[in-house]
Amino acid sequence: MPSSRRTFLASGAAAGVGLAVAGGLPSLAQASPARPHPPVKPGSVPFPPLVDDPKGVLALPKGFSYKVVTRTGVTRLDRGQGTTPSDHDGMAVYDAGHGRYTLIQNHEIDPGAEFGVPHVKGTVYDAGAVDAGGCTVIKTDLAGRNLGEFVALSGTISNCAGGPTPWGTWLTCEETEDRAGDTWEEGDRSGVYQKDHGYVFEVWADGSADPKPIKCLGRYSHEALAVDKDRTRIYLSEDADAPNGLFYRWTAPHGVKLGPGVLTRLAPNAGVLAAMQIIMDDGSVLPDVAYLTSAQLGRPFPVRWIEVPDRDARTKSVREQFADGQVTRGRKFEGVWATDEGVYVVNSYAWDEGDLPADAAPHDGMVWFYNYRNQTIQLVTYFPHQTASEEGTAVKYTDLTFDGPDNVTVTPWGSLVLAEDGTGASHVLSTVPGGPTYAIARNQLNDSEFCGPTFSADGKVLFVNMQDPGLTLAITGPWEKYLG
Repeated sequence: MPSSRRTFLASGAAAGVGLAVAGGLPSLAQASPARPHPPVKPGSVPFPPLVDDPKGVLALPKGFSYKVVTRTGVTRLDRGQGTTPSDHDGMAVYDAGHGRYTLIQNHEIDPGAEFGVPHVKGTVYDAGAVDAGGCTVIKTDLAGRNLGEFVALSGTISNCAGGPTPWGTWLTCEETEDRAGDTWEEGDRSGVYQKDHGYVFEVWADGSADPKPIKCLGRYSHEALAVDKDRTRIYLSEDADAPNGLFYRWTAPHGVKLGPGVLTRLAPNAGVLAAMQIIMDDGSVLPDVAYLTSAQLGRPFPVRWIEVPDRDARTKSVREQFADGQVTRGRKFEGVWATDEGVYVVNSYAWDEGDLPADAAPHDGMVWFYNYRNQTIQLVTYFPHQTASEEGTAVKYTDLTFDGPDNVTVTPWGSLVLAEDGTGASHVLSTVPGGPTYAIARNQLNDSEFCGPTFSADGKVLFVNMQDPGLTLAITGPWEKYLG
């Protein structure tokens, strides 16, 4: 999630109505993608209306409650490292046993921030990126108690999202393309980057640090990623424009199965990094996802992958190495999450000038499902564009109209949770391909985006971040009643 969120429309409410497909996802319905079927069960019980929070922080349905786990500049880091950094973003949760959880959390920060991630010996990638991004590890429990937090990675820039691995680590993504020698300035502070940025890094839940970039996954404005069940492929999104970003697939070298530390040991040119092509009926490549609308919900489109010529972008950004019409672009490729059958990927919105081709359809959000076996992609949730919030006018039903889906996670019951980064009221959403979309939380404090939603494996706690003022929230309640 870049810092370009449209905060100037703070008075507007979220725009867009969620539409979803009734068929095509074996991860949710155990059915063939080609065979329609009735709406799936998860999410069939409507969430109650949101109730305003007397503390003015988080509106939740009746029966749900929250606790603040960390707060920027207030909660303290272990080992005298300072206070909790700002700009909480992507996050994963791991079971620590005995009713406790471990969170690994991104901080989407550029250098010189008031509450940047402090440089801690053994965790620093670029000494020139001072008070910038990185990752912290948080210990908590069902009650949302703060049981400690410490730095696991520092000296990186704009750590946006990423993805958990099947072997229990976190892959954090830099959403930038800054190069060694570039200068940065923030207020009266300035500096020079000593290393290239725009990479993926592996982070361990126990705080073991190895701040080495995974160069084989490419250097670009990474957003999120997901590892497939066979541990041989990784799917990655790019949040970029002018030209719009791409959706990528990295395939491991023959005979290599991914596991702890394997990626950091691979050569920079190991495996194959390729960009997605959505194929039309006439064999041509769809130039931008915005040409598809709710009229194509559930329709599987064939996908091909075209290899990236120079994944380290030595002379030209990766997405600029392809001509228009050679790949399928999309404004704001965002969240990515894997199931056994495939991977979800989100496009957040495309409606402003330059967001999409002039003859394509503006939209307020898309969720896609790529099927590994069939090598097809389907539009499974679609938010049509509404102009009310664009014009700064509040919509009538704030908790029924949505826009700007960003991070995505799959719940223990197979449904999806989305975090909004839109133009008005920010929500956490529950949605089911083949079912409705519900608001399950609303930011009452300000218009900041939600980030990093992730469920504990036992289904008891939904952890989510409010990027500004930097809050980690633990939400509990009868989740299974409405999601299971």
